[in-house]
Amino acid sequence: MADVNTSYVSDHTQWMNEQLEKNPAWVADQKAGRALWWDKKQTVETTRRNAESKVAQKPYPYDVNFYPE
Repeated sequence: MADVNTSYVSDHTQWMNEQLEKNPAWVADQKAGRALWWDKKQTVETTRRNAESKVAQKPYPYDVNFYPE
């Protein structure tokens, strides 16, 4: 079985690691942004309301020549 090189780090990853070392406050900003937009606790009521508010999607939404009867 061939050895796998796990020491490779892409240029982008290297750059990001350098930037995070220079700007440690970015980590806190990233966490705050994630908490603001993504990490939301949901209740059963919120989940129910979200499910009830969905609108059924019509078939073939991007086909301009399709006209359902």
